[in-house]
Amino acid sequence: MKKRWLCTLLFSVGLSIGQDTRPANQDQTPQILTPPKVKLIDKIKFPYLTRDVSAVDFRNTGRVDQLIRAGQLYLSLQDAIDLAIENNLDLQLERFNPRFAESDVLRAKGGGLLRGVDFNIRNLPQGIGGPGSPLLTTVGGTSPITTVVSNSADLAPIQETATSLSVLGAFPYATGTAIPQFDPSLNGLIQGSHTTTLETNINTAGVNPLIVNNFLGTFGYNQAFSTGTAVNVSFNETRNNINALNTNYNPYTTGYGSISVVQPLLQGFGTDVNRRFIRIAENTQKISDEVFKQQVIETLWAVARLYFDLVSLNEDVRVKQQALDAAKKLYDDNKSQVEVGTLAPIEVKRAEAEVARTQEDLTNSQNLVLQQELILKNVLTRRGTKDPLIGSARIVTLDAIQKPTDMPAANTNELVGAAFQNRPDLAQAALQIQNSEIGLKGSKNALLPQLNFVGSLQNNGFAGQYNAAYQPLGVTTSSSIQQGLIGGGGTLLGQIFGHNYPNYSVGVQLNVSLRNRVAQADVIRDELQVRQSEVRRQQLENEVRLEVENALLNVQRALASYRASQQTRELQEEALDAEQQRYQVGASTTYLVIQYQRDLAQARSTEVVSLGNYAKAQAALDRATGRTLETYHVAIDEAYKGVISRAPSTLPPGK
Repeated sequence: MKKRWLCTLLFSVGLSIGQDTRPANQDQTPQILTPPKVKLIDKIKFPYLTRDVSAVDFRNTGRVDQLIRAGQLYLSLQDAIDLAIENNLDLQLERFNPRFAESDVLRAKGGGLLRGVDFNIRNLPQGIGGPGSPLLTTVGGTSPITTVVSNSADLAPIQETATSLSVLGAFPYATGTAIPQFDPSLNGLIQGSHTTTLETNINTAGVNPLIVNNFLGTFGYNQAFSTGTAVNVSFNETRNNINALNTNYNPYTTGYGSISVVQPLLQGFGTDVNRRFIRIAENTQKISDEVFKQQVIETLWAVARLYFDLVSLNEDVRVKQQALDAAKKLYDDNKSQVEVGTLAPIEVKRAEAEVARTQEDLTNSQNLVLQQELILKNVLTRRGTKDPLIGSARIVTLDAIQKPTDMPAANTNELVGAAFQNRPDLAQAALQIQNSEIGLKGSKNALLPQLNFVGSLQNNGFAGQYNAAYQPLGVTTSSSIQQGLIGGGGTLLGQIFGHNYPNYSVGVQLNVSLRNRVAQADVIRDELQVRQSEVRRQQLENEVRLEVENALLNVQRALASYRASQQTRELQEEALDAEQQRYQVGASTTYLVIQYQRDLAQARSTEVVSLGNYAKAQAALDRATGRTLETYHVAIDEAYKGVISRAPSTLPPGK
């Protein structure tokens, strides 16, 4: 019975783990769920139905499970990049903005104001290997000090930051001339009423009380166009049945059909002004695509940086382990010499203290690795360590940092030119300025007086039956009734469409603001903001140029630093070997050997840092020139969908 229960439990756990991953080809783009339009009634109902948005799937892709073996998460750099594309929540957040932009386009086409799109991107944590981190050991020191974490509450290595890509001012632009409502609208009213009125003079209607039964039906159609033209078509029909004795017709029906047109001639005239929000929304849609692309570049660059730092941290653990092994060996040698009486006991204490110090260094470096792994797990998965399988897994990096070869000569102008062509932040900045110039046209148009052509045509109709109870004051017969008005609804429509009883008017309407200070202030403010945005874009171009030149210098400096650290490490190895030989023949002391061991450990750590810095400098140069996607073989369409068709890396034999 217990075995059966245990098997059932294991099966349930395995099933739940299997269900914790989503299909590898599942599109992560927020989907607008459109109701089907199969039948005519579906098309009629469509504008009034809710268009739901697909729920966010917080499961990781199956790639995570494929890379976990025996509690170890085996990661190549490409795997880390692919996991970020599929699971990183910063990218998932940014996938909503193009959808927001789409909704603004739809809203603008209907004549609505724009709700706007966020231009902020998120920057991943700097990680344990970032600027000012414990990994950056003192270079060239003769007495390295054991690294101790002095501020355990420092959240800088694990917190994300935000960067705004907006080049616009902090204040919104004026709305300018009102946008016509492009979506047509229908309105109608059907109403029946019954009124009873007590008359003070029976001669007024011939009866008391006066009873009126009324039925009213109206219909209207309104639409505006890109030229600014506004059209209103309406129809009205009123049927009355009254008990009055002094009316010739009862029951009778009145009605009319009318059309009115308003055409702006100055303010609000022209498609260029009235469709400006549509153009702005379409540009914003392009901007959101560029902002998403920039988010992908920032995320992938940061993932590469975090991965290189984890490789360096692991390598630094190996260096610290070598230092500990050397310290233990010296301790054992000293202990043996003390036992045979060839060495003073104090030398054992020196060696033992060095073992304790190197053990502390090793423990500290191991903890830094664990911290870096936590950051990477949070970046590469959707729920971080909440998933127990991921929380307990240790990350094993499969890619070593490639040692640099001689750096080819680089043309700075060519790199800057490539950055200007490839960088999405520059492309979206240009579109933002274009949008501000489009909006400025609306502000300038609002300066003009309101001069509108107005015209209307109304055809009236009347139809009814002879009132048999008609009792005039004088002698009148039914022959005084106009026969053309006798009838019902058909007679009424015939009169309206026959243009029998028309009303029409044509005119020009003028509205002039004598001082116009509000419109003038808006134009001045908007023009200033356009010019200010141009300054910000020039600043951005200067920053891009500076980033490229600085990144290139950093690569060259990192290469030189690595060469120097490599040579320093080789010389320290030779120096330690020589000092150990002197120690073995009694020509040196334990203190000096310990110093040389420390210097070698320092040199090895410095070489690890220098190599990692070189790899990060190369990644930063790719980011500065806009080549990150190309370097890591990522197609922007796959990044937008969160679907990578590439298979995970092949694990080493035996994994």
